[in-house]
This record gives sequence, C-alpha cells and structure tokens, in this order.
Amino acid sequence: MSAVADIYGGDILSGHSRMRKVPAPEVPAERGLVVEDAASGFCGAVVGFERTYDGDFVRLEDAARTTRLFALREAAFLIDGRRVTLVRVRAAAKKPADTRSASGSTKVEGVRARTARASRIWVEGVHDAALVERVWGHDLRVEGVVVEHLEGLDNLGERLADFGPGPGRRVGVLVDHLVDGSKESKLTTSLGPHVLVTGHPYIDVWEAVRPKAVGISAWPKIPRGQDWKTGICRELGWGSPRDGWRRVYSSVSSFRDLEAPLIGAVERLVDFVTEP
Repeated sequence: MSAVADIYGGDILSGHSRMRKVPAPEVPAERGLVVEDAASGFCGAVVGFERTYDGDFVRLEDAARTTRLFALREAAFLIDGRRVTLVRVRAAAKKPADTRSASGSTKVEGVRARTARASRIWVEGVHDAALVERVWGHDLRVEGVVVEHLEGLDNLGERLADFGPGPGRRVGVLVDHLVDGSKESKLTTSLGPHVLVTGHPYIDVWEAVRPKAVGISAWPKIPRGQDWKTGICRELGWGSPRDGWRRVYSSVSSFRDLEAPLIGAVERLVDFVTEP
C-alpha cells in the first residue's frame, strides 16, 4: 500500500484542494458597458460613478432610462451570465506639454512678443515668409524680429538704400537659388558688414520642403523657361499654383519637414539679427 498515492491524504482545506475558488475576472467599467447586477437582476449600461463614505459606486441606466447605483464589490455583476468584478477605468496619464517649438528650440511659455527690433529679416516672396513664420514664428516673436518680403530680389538694392543698415540695425536676407554664378549671387555681394545674405540652392522655396512631407518621391524637374510652380502643379496633378501652395504649406509642421540648407540659412540669419 505504501507505493500507492493516498489521494485523500492531506488537509482538505489546504490550497491544494480541487474546490479552490477561482476569482472573478476584473473588467474595466467603461461608459456604455452593459452589465447585470447579480443580486437584483437590474441590467443597464454604465453611465457614471460616485464615491461616498461607503466606497465606490457605479451608476447603471436601463432601457427605460431608469438609473440606479451599485457598489463596486467583488464578483457583484454578470456579463453574458459570467460573474465579473467591475473596476473603475483609470484616467489616462496626462501627456507632458511639448517643450520644443517648431524650429526645435526650447519653447518659452507665457512670454509676450518682444517689441520689434530695428533689425529685420527679408525674404523674396510671400511663400518664403509664410514658411519661415510656420517654423520659426515662436522664436522670432520671442526675439522681436520682423520678417518682411521683398516682392522680388531685384528690389533689394532700393530697399537697402531706404532702410540704411548700421549697428543695431542689421538686415538678414534669405535668397532662393543662391548658387555660384547665378543672378541671385551677383545681386547679393558686397552689401556691407551690417547685411548678411544666406540662401538655399533650390529654384523655389517649395523645393526646400522635403518630398516625403508632401507625399511625393521627388520634386519633378521643370525645363528652364517655364514657370516653375505651374510646371510642378501640372506634373503632380495639383491643379493651380494656389492649390499647390495650400498642399505645400499644410505639409510643414516643424523643421523636420524642411531640407537642411534652408534650416541652416534661416538659423544663421536669426543669429545675425539678434546679436547684441
């Protein structure tokens, strides 16, 4: 007999008993969840919670819009005939506030825009100004830097003569298609120590937006002599240049959507016009 296991041996009340109670599963009491109170048979949807000195309660509403409170006790409810323990849904952790501006700099909260400096940043056109504002607007308002558009680089000489750059009155100029030998490079040389010209190699500022940001594999090549924006919109099926601009502008939310040459050019200008 010693070789035969005693299936009746041991304490029948110990944890090894095959009659051990299985705890009811916990179910988050999400709003709209339909449950039945096991004691009363009241069936309804979760519509809210209340906390009293007696503990936590869930409010259920039945098909007749009658509501009742029930204590959140263990195994007190039924879902599809199975006992469950309802638990309150924990509030989602609050997402920490974004501390970076669109340009990647530290965002300054609660600071009113500084009174405008005498120094300025000039860009060629409205689209250039809009993209600079889109990405660097926070930084520029904190520093009190105004961005103005020239309505064409051909106006640069006349505008500089009217403005009169000098100490504490600097001008930073952002230029499209600033490459050796171009018309743009010839118009922006020998402008004095209080004027800094930077730029990017792209024909238009649209092209300084990363293709991936606007949902294309690459910017199409447009033959010389054709209007670049019109050709781009025709090749990509974007409609008119106005429609194309809406698409380009809405695709930019931070510096990560721009090509490195444009980012570097603007950062240099901001540093130049804000130096003491």
